[in-house]
Amino acid sequence: MSLGSPSVAKVGFIVKQVIAVVRPYQAEKILENLKWVPLEALSVNEVKGFGRQKSYLDQYSETEFAQAFLPKVEISLWLDDVYVEEAVRKITEVARSGRMGDGKIMVMPAVQCYDIGST
Repeated sequence: MSLGSPSVAKVGFIVKQVIAVVRPYQAEKILENLKWVPLEALSVNEVKGFGRQKSYLDQYSETEFAQAFLPKVEISLWLDDVYVEEAVRKITEVARSGRMGDGKIMVMPAVQCYDIGST
């Protein structure tokens, strides 16, 4: 079975992926703030992890254990390179509280992007 060459709906634009890992209660506000940014795609996942704060230790049955993985929400956006700065600014407006653990934003180039639904 040959897959053939995928059809490309748009030619000549650069897609980037913006990944924001933020506190769970901020996710809805961030998505509301992003509604006017033209997105190619978006996904939201519940994740666990830690950043610079690393882990913190607690006493439990006279033994120490690390609670290293804090609940977070990962918002992944795929959008035209032109809108990356605006998206990062809108995410930062909502997510930044000035306290440790606000989250991270990573921007990566998407090497190739195909619309599965296009024929």
